[in-house]
Amino acid sequence: MFLRLVADSFTRRPRRKLLTAAALSLGMAVVTAALSVSLDVGDRLASEFRSLGANLVVTPAADSLPLEIGGVDYRPVNAGAYLPDSDLPKIKTVFWHNNIIAFAPVLEISATLPKASYSGANARPDQPEIPILLMGTWASKKVPLPDGGTFLTGIAKTNPWFQIKGRWFSDETPIVRKEFPPYGHSYLPGLPECVVGEKLAARRYFFADQAVVSVISATGSQDMQVCDITGIVSTGGPEEEAVIMPLATVQRLAGREGQYRKLYVSALTKPEDNFARRDPKTMKPDEFERWSCSPYVSSIAYSIKEALPGSDVRVIRRVAEGEGAILTRVRTLLWLVTFAALLAAALAVGASSAASVMERRTEIGLMKALGAGSVTVGFLLAAEQLVLAFVGGGVGFSLGIILARLIGLKIFGVAPAPSLLVLVAILALAAGVTLLGSALPLRRASRYEPAPILRGE
Repeated sequence: MFLRLVADSFTRRPRRKLLTAAALSLGMAVVTAALSVSLDVGDRLASEFRSLGANLVVTPAADSLPLEIGGVDYRPVNAGAYLPDSDLPKIKTVFWHNNIIAFAPVLEISATLPKASYSGANARPDQPEIPILLMGTWASKKVPLPDGGTFLTGIAKTNPWFQIKGRWFSDETPIVRKEFPPYGHSYLPGLPECVVGEKLAARRYFFADQAVVSVISATGSQDMQVCDITGIVSTGGPEEEAVIMPLATVQRLAGREGQYRKLYVSALTKPEDNFARRDPKTMKPDEFERWSCSPYVSSIAYSIKEALPGSDVRVIRRVAEGEGAILTRVRTLLWLVTFAALLAAALAVGASSAASVMERRTEIGLMKALGAGSVTVGFLLAAEQLVLAFVGGGVGFSLGIILARLIGLKIFGVAPAPSLLVLVAILALAAGVTLLGSALPLRRASRYEPAPILRGE
């Protein structure tokens, strides 16, 4: 009988029920889209933020006192200690190894471009000798890992915002085919490859794939290195006045085989809060465990420092703090949109419920006259509202997934995947909003007295 009464209320007043369900569906659709994007926005934005460059820098712990202004290191390029590159695969063994998406070791030395420093179609022998910065790093190198796998990394991944005209150099010495007529041909090691900064290339008329450049190391060895220019790089930084070569080549020129000066690391992180900024030395064991098991940039830095003996890991704050501020604002906006949609749905349900109770005043009075108590009447009306809530929540979830896909594809290029957790949350929110919006009308209906109603008062 109870289910029959609930079903009868829908068949006799379909228009009002349809309007209530439509209001709930629209509200829940907005909430579904906001929640789906909010759950996915952290990972998506973290991936997008990696285009800003590395957010961690590793230097020797025994290094000299840092001298940085505006994030630029002003110490002499040859000053300080060095770290072994044989320890670099250990970075992918830390707890947050999956969050470390790239790293690139750097070794910088002073060098000189001699007068006749290059050959090619645009060679100008009248150019003066100038001092330059010679930088050694990985462009895109396969690093063997302790588990037997390999990890592709390099400056092309840690600094994706570097603009390259041409291509990056090969980290390995290229093998070229040499003809020896009339005997045939043979495959021999070719010249190392390099890229040149845009400003330096403009001053010396360098062009990618059109010149061979010679540089002389300013270290005690005074070695000369000839390399093929494969690209012109634009960074907006000191790299535009540098020649960038494979790390192994610069290590040989500097007499620092197997060593590097700095290591830039790009890692996926979550925004830091007050807890993340605490000194881990002052934490209790349970607090330290919670801190180390959260992908804060500081906790990832701590784990890298533990994996690389003799290293000091610093957070590049201008990158990390910018990421956290943007992500916090985006999530705050999404939560405000969610709250506004829930409030609008609750007001719409409340107005519809109040009108329905007024229309059914005589029906409610008759039920009470026949012996139905206030609890029974309230339970009947609440059951009707809950049916509307689940129908509206289900329809709203379906519409919200479509809206979330449109937003995800438009902003991030990737649609968020539907989540069962979001469906359960939407149905619970729809039920809660419906009951909250109907609370006052239901309370008024439970207090109706049958005698005045039946007398027409």
